[in-house]
Amino acid sequence: MSSHYQIVIIGGGNAGLSVASQLLRKRSNLNIAIIEPSEKHYYQPAWTLVGAGVYDINKTVKKEKDFIPKGTTWIKEAVTKFEPQLNTVVCTNGKEISYDFLIVCPGIQLDWGKIKGLKETLGKNNVSSNYSFEFAPKTWEFIKNFEGGTAIFTNPKGAIKCGGAPHKVMYLAVDYWRKKGILDKCDVHYLSGGSIIFGIKEYAKTLDEVVKRGNIKTHFKVDVTEIDGDKKIAYYEQENSSGEVERKSIPFDLCHAVPPQSAPDFIKKSPLTNLTIPSGYVDVDKYTMQHNVFSNVFSLGDSSSAPCGKSGAAIRKQAPVVVANVLSILDNKQPTAKYDGYAACPIPTQYGKLMLAEFDYSNTPKMSFPIDQAKPRWSMWILKTKVLPWLYWNKILKGTA
Repeated sequence: MSSHYQIVIIGGGNAGLSVASQLLRKRSNLNIAIIEPSEKHYYQPAWTLVGAGVYDINKTVKKEKDFIPKGTTWIKEAVTKFEPQLNTVVCTNGKEISYDFLIVCPGIQLDWGKIKGLKETLGKNNVSSNYSFEFAPKTWEFIKNFEGGTAIFTNPKGAIKCGGAPHKVMYLAVDYWRKKGILDKCDVHYLSGGSIIFGIKEYAKTLDEVVKRGNIKTHFKVDVTEIDGDKKIAYYEQENSSGEVERKSIPFDLCHAVPPQSAPDFIKKSPLTNLTIPSGYVDVDKYTMQHNVFSNVFSLGDSSSAPCGKSGAAIRKQAPVVVANVLSILDNKQPTAKYDGYAACPIPTQYGKLMLAEFDYSNTPKMSFPIDQAKPRWSMWILKTKVLPWLYWNKILKGTA
């Protein structure tokens, strides 16, 4: 196996495979390596639907080897160290791989351990999380068997992948309990590190109505720090009017928990980040996706510092920008392609209806369809449940969508 490649891509998820495929479609003679340790590839956007009982978890996982673009070299290792001054990365087996260009997109790290007791109680005591392939089916089991009581849905502080996921499942659970005839027995609480239900007012207005209709109690600017599964108590910290942080608790009968998230540890401790970047993401120009110090390094997807929604929709718009700019530098030109911060969040508000929120860096709605997308629709539900999964496996990963 060669130890030098023209382009090395860290991560074989949506971002890595999309970029590799698009690069090869532009120039088939490029020498590209993809460093990715996992033999499985997951379509994570469907895990909310799994947790709501409308999607088969087994349809969200396929073999990684079936999607590695032909013409690339798959290095089945993990990276432990970056040496951008030397244009090399070091893998777990100690092997050094050198490159002309480096594209960093290994995704985001789920910090389960930052909520005391969460990891130990997942899948038990009516505690689950759709952020796990293993436990997303448990979410549906617990929602389906719930007969009333206090249900809490948590959302951590800081950036997370699919920022709408923590409350998507809550809206579907409430709708299910309403149809089951037990909603009046359910005391539903949303504990969020954010300050509002959604960052774009046009879409927030719709969600405020959904919250009101479901009689959901919202708790903003809180930090869930512990979940005692055996006693069924969640503990959180909240600043009071005097600016002091108070520790509070809430007993529950059902809990859907979302872990805090950050850049993978091997990025946090590397020269690719810096102390000014929260959670240790790769330090890039938010428009060109080029590293702010090392000009032959790019990053996209959840591990980049671009202040956008961390979603597959964002990756779909970032990938062509990275491809165009890498090829420009290869041709001794300046990188001119720019990403505008586009992200999308399909939010089901009930079974059979979904609001497709699209927006950019300025938090301006960027609606793709000639309809008011702030209004939940059946057509958008079909887009989420049928069209997008097909596009992902058949077009996006192959660089054709």
